Amino acid sequence: MTPDVHPLAGLPEAVRIWEVGARDGLQNEAVSVPTEVKAELVRRLVAAGLRTVEVTSFVSPRWVPQLADAAELFTRLEQRPDVRYPVLVPNLAGLDRARAVGVRDVAVFASATETFARRNLNRGLDESLAQFEPVVAAARTDGLGVRGYVSMCFGDPWEGAVAPEAVVRVVRRLLDMGCDELSLGDTIGVATPGHVVALLDALAAAGVPRSQVGVHFHDTYGQALANTLAALQQGITTVDASAGGLGGCPYARSATGNLATEDLVWQLDGLGIRTGVDLAALVATSSWLAEYLGRPSPSRVVRALAPAPPEESA
Repeated sequence: MTPDVHPLAGLPEAVRIWEVGARDGLQNEAVSVPTEVKAELVRRLVAAGLRTVEVTSFVSPRWVPQLADAAELFTRLEQRPDVRYPVLVPNLAGLDRARAVGVRDVAVFASATETFARRNLNRGLDESLAQFEPVVAAARTDGLGVRGYVSMCFGDPWEGAVAPEAVVRVVRRLLDMGCDELSLGDTIGVATPGHVVALLDALAAAGVPRSQVGVHFHDTYGQALANTLAALQQGITTVDASAGGLGGCPYARSATGNLATEDLVWQLDGLGIRTGVDLAALVATSSWLAEYLGRPSPSRVVRALAPAPPEESA
């Protein structure tokens, strides 16, 4: 089944989906997923039409043991000119490891709040941003694409509501140090459409163009698709999503799953917005992964479209 197409005025003709399931999803698994399973997941996601697939993080295995195989995983992937495999790099050591295996796109992970910066990065907000400056400079010198993630853009479980001005300050610092684009993270899923518009307006007033902004919503309170539509109506054309709705944040217990890529594609298909993604192939991929992980997918579209398991014979 596919949705009927009924476009709405004022929306973009195409959207780039930044798939984060292989990294943001699998990093939260209690047990490390084998490298060959991760590589197969990435291959299936690319075969389904996704062209930006964030695959891993070159972080210390002591902090995220689920991603200890970052270098091995990356070397197993088919390198194609039309596919980007971004990776997270927390520092210069991580960047060096990534460059050694031929990574072309990297991302740094900042916070809009002081408390989360200390809990996630073990240093204050300004200190963490200063740490990223040589990383971004070195990556740009080597001609790599650089994305800046900003977490807690709408709310923080320790500090409460986050003022748009606090987010603008961090975004401007990341852009000024050389990031190509920014991803606004609703890490604990508390954003609502009006809040999304207010933040985007604040960024525009500070000279941040919509073309350099992506959105990253969590569905903790069921608002991810509504917030995505609000962002699209404001001219945003890059949306982060996770196959099957996997993921959250290991440092914030209230941060539940990401926006499911299948749910996003169903909405975009119904609006007549091009993504290049084969929804049936994507559903099959998330169904395969859910079976491997031994639990149903959180994605409503996967649950609706996945074939029913065969009935056991008497």
